[in-house]
Amino acid sequence: MGEGEAEVKGGVLQGRYELGRVLGHGNFGRVHAARDLRTGRAVAVKVLDKDKMLRTGMMEQIKREIAVMKRVSHPNIVELHEVMATRSKIYLALELVRGGELFARIVRAGRVREDVARRYFRQLIHAVDFCHARGVYHRDLKLENLLLDDAGNLKVVDFGLSALADHARSDGLLHTLCGTPGYVAPEVFRNKGYDGAKADIWSCGVILYVLLAGSLPFPDDNVAAMFRKMSRGDYRCPPWLSTEARRLIPKLLDPDPDTRITIAQLVETPWFNKPSVSRSVRAAAGATEPPAEPASSAKDGGDKDEPPETMNAFHLISLSAGFDLSPLFDVEGGPARGPREGGMRFATREPASGVVSRLEEVAARGGGRMRVTKSGARGVRLEGAERGGRKGRLAVAADIFCVAPSVLVVDVKKDGGDSLEYRSFCSEELRPALKDIVWAADPQPAVV
Repeated sequence: MGEGEAEVKGGVLQGRYELGRVLGHGNFGRVHAARDLRTGRAVAVKVLDKDKMLRTGMMEQIKREIAVMKRVSHPNIVELHEVMATRSKIYLALELVRGGELFARIVRAGRVREDVARRYFRQLIHAVDFCHARGVYHRDLKLENLLLDDAGNLKVVDFGLSALADHARSDGLLHTLCGTPGYVAPEVFRNKGYDGAKADIWSCGVILYVLLAGSLPFPDDNVAAMFRKMSRGDYRCPPWLSTEARRLIPKLLDPDPDTRITIAQLVETPWFNKPSVSRSVRAAAGATEPPAEPASSAKDGGDKDEPPETMNAFHLISLSAGFDLSPLFDVEGGPARGPREGGMRFATREPASGVVSRLEEVAARGGGRMRVTKSGARGVRLEGAERGGRKGRLAVAADIFCVAPSVLVVDVKKDGGDSLEYRSFCSEELRPALKDIVWAADPQPAVV
């Protein structure tokens, strides 16, 4: 019995993980379903053979993958829980993602509806932007490296070919030729150096095209011929794509990295910002809604018993898009709207306690991603449990105003953090949770 096998006694790895059935095999080992005996949590344990990795020169790659995964903890990235090693084996305890590859979904059912593709794509961009903000470039983004969880949420995996910002040479560019043909940006093939962030955006564009079209944009068995097609932008958008999608894809699949769309520009496009898919569409895509969890209560909510603030005429005018008076109160030289920018506003006949409960449920349903830091009849404040995008921890404030005995106005704004993360949170979590309490006179929460 090898030293690595001796670490598994009675089906239990190092006294910590109870190993179950084999989920799959790879070039360097296998993956087991497992249970963390300390927490009861279901995980996946990846068992890697050190000798095989050393013989093929892959040891540095797995070390880099481990280092990167410890750096990127995000709802749309598979989480690395723990790393264990013996003289012959490396064991990775990973988040167990049961929904399979997005690639298999496309192979089985063909292209997805555009609104479903938008949901997947937004989650992908959210994860990629999170990585880039931390100086991590994936460099092998493809459908096979995108998994789906039980709720139909996307999870990015396989950071074995990733690079860190400090891997760039003196010219500020990366130079390693890597990735999967069909998804690799044309500048990577030119072997003159490339920007990792721009190369990842190209790969995201290919993924979006496949989701919408059901095929690669540059299909060719000959890599040289494929490169020529990429360099010319030689592809066709299917006729069933919407006008907005047909405008966006050329910006993503721009052969010139200097003019290719950036994430900051992408999140402002009309296609990206369309409302999220409905529950019926998610069901059609094979996804299920995650079960609602009990709402958590904030410890520091000091206004539980106070009624909502009464909205007077000045409030109504200042909240109107045509009469935004907030610039009158900005500090000279400061930003136009201060830290609380963007958001949604809606009227409801739900009592304040019902609105508060819905907002608290949103935080509870996110698996610890958001926490309630203020809760009361006058509003709720949610804050990210971890640092989010480029501007730190996400914070969302929802103020509740009374405009009539049975009518409230809820004003939701970003109170801190990254705009991309905020928009994703609103479209993917907040809107669906509040949809059925929006007053019929205003069927969709207005984005301002």
